[in-house]
Amino acid sequence: MFYKSTRNSSVRVTSAQAVAQGISEDGGLFIPESIPQITPQELKEFGSMDYRQRAKAVFAKFLTDFTEAEIAYCVDGAYNTKAFDSDSIAETAELFEGVYMLELWHGPTCAFKDMALQILPYLLTTSAKKLHSDKKVVILVATSGDTGKAALEGFKDVEGTSILVFYPVDGVSAMQKKQMTTQEGSNVGVCAIEGNFDDAQNGVKAIFTDKEALEKLNAAGMMFSSANSINWGRLAPQIIYYISTYAQLAAEGKISEGEKVNIVVPTGNFGNILAGYYAKHMGVPVNKLICASNANNVLTDFIKTGIYDRNRDFHATISPSMDILISSNLERLLYILTDGNDEKIREWFGRLAKEGRYEVDGDVKRRLSEEFEAGFCDDEQTKQTIKSIYDKYSYVCDTHTAVAVKVYGDYKARTGDETKTIIASTASPYKFSASVLSAIGEDAQASEFELVDKLAEVSKMPIPASLAALKDKDIRFKDVIAKDEMASYVLKTLGV
Repeated sequence: MFYKSTRNSSVRVTSAQAVAQGISEDGGLFIPESIPQITPQELKEFGSMDYRQRAKAVFAKFLTDFTEAEIAYCVDGAYNTKAFDSDSIAETAELFEGVYMLELWHGPTCAFKDMALQILPYLLTTSAKKLHSDKKVVILVATSGDTGKAALEGFKDVEGTSILVFYPVDGVSAMQKKQMTTQEGSNVGVCAIEGNFDDAQNGVKAIFTDKEALEKLNAAGMMFSSANSINWGRLAPQIIYYISTYAQLAAEGKISEGEKVNIVVPTGNFGNILAGYYAKHMGVPVNKLICASNANNVLTDFIKTGIYDRNRDFHATISPSMDILISSNLERLLYILTDGNDEKIREWFGRLAKEGRYEVDGDVKRRLSEEFEAGFCDDEQTKQTIKSIYDKYSYVCDTHTAVAVKVYGDYKARTGDETKTIIASTASPYKFSASVLSAIGEDAQASEFELVDKLAEVSKMPIPASLAALKDKDIRFKDVIAKDEMASYVLKTLGV
């Protein structure tokens, strides 16, 4: 299995190089040259396996230059009860008949990003060794809240690496900020920027293609890589939990063999739902992929019209991890839907950079509508959904998951579709205690950790140990910079 660049189809690299490099030198994203298949028989056999066994089988299809032992080292190192509070790794809760909440937040930072960022350090360091590289790997991360902490936790004190995370100063929850700014580890750094997530993401992408910065890094024996989902090593692990969940539900008799399901994903950067697309085209029986957005509904509009337009008001919402107007992973999907037409990708994303807008052609619009549905909701509807779920089912969900539930309800009411459905639950409600408590009618005027205690009392859910431990931790990282200072800040921090 080789990997191409979305902006230059003549590029052809191994999975190890794609993971180690993170992004192509031309600014494109690495993408497998074909989608490997899972037969119905294989999918049935997955039902008798645990999560680790399923992960090894799926990775073997994408990482064909890795040995079986190397894949086992990565998987067994990442997916264990030291890191996750459940041996199942990903839990499934039936909200009501035929609707299953895929709880992806049982890892060390209580967000779905752990599913990929616990294994990425293993994939990255193994890839570097396979490439016989003795360079120090410098991980640059832009975060809207969850990726940053999950990446910091995954890479802390990993030999041969250094990690620097940028986040929007006013664009994360209090708990997310505390998680990042108290991070332990000798090789980690965190910095706020004056701007939003898109500014942070654009800044990181620009550094990756900054020739002067790359030359300085190379001279110092270092190389850049990414822990954002622009790195294929971030996206591949996310495919696994959709495949695993389908196999598990079938094994438990909750769906019949070959029965189609819907998958609903709250998403801003499009990576989590793109993973669902890959799972579908590998062989998981999927009816519709339903994209759920908050008030920053650029993806909803795109899926419905084929016009991507980021020239709109940016909204800071109670679901901050989705406060994104430039969805990087959409580039990978469009490369697939154009049958690998890198010229069109360069044209469209060139327009996005210059004009903030592009429109895809009629064939891509048709293929989009065949695969995807989309919807969005604002903060008030998000809160109403949290309360409704709590009142009806005694289930407490976070602000991002509530967006998905609301969008799914709207979709079902509009279409009458009774297909069984998997809803990606992307974060623990404890990461957004104030918003969740306010939504269910409780007083949310207290300190962050008093709110955590109160939510525990109301929800009857145990407080994740990793969040409880933050209470007495000192703040380590206090820097705030302008968005145009990111490159110089990186070089200064690295001492090059």
